[in-house]
Amino acid sequence: MKPKHQRLLLALLAVAGLIAATLIAISALSDEASYFYTPTTLEKEEVKPGQAIRLGGQVKVGSINIADDGVTTNFIVQDSGAEQDVIFKGVTPNLFVEGSGVVADGRLDDNGLFVADNLLAKHDENYVPRELQDVDLNNRDTLEKSVVQ
Repeated sequence: MKPKHQRLLLALLAVAGLIAATLIAISALSDEASYFYTPTTLEKEEVKPGQAIRLGGQVKVGSINIADDGVTTNFIVQDSGAEQDVIFKGVTPNLFVEGSGVVADGRLDDNGLFVADNLLAKHDENYVPRELQDVDLNNRDTLEKSVVQ
């Protein structure tokens, strides 16, 4: 075989190997992909129980219920058109309060209950840390005094 043909054959094998590796990686990652749903889209879509998804929306006011064990939390995630019951076992984030935004990683069970593995509490653009709540952020002198203390 001529060297020119050997190089061409090696190049074709390298391209074929790269394509095979890409297909294997895509196949492996597709099982772990987590799609984002709101309660409204979750209601409309056919999501298989056990499929990993993310549920996002607002925590319904008055819906947070902490069980006697202290680690199981039941609540409702809502958007403008629907609601979804959620159960989470673990320590909730500090920003997790009624009326706040939340993104929950988890799965639907056979009964349609969303079982969250992880919670991410979101805040709006007006969020201010507790340490700076009494500080006028527009007044530079007040801000400098609070930072020095």
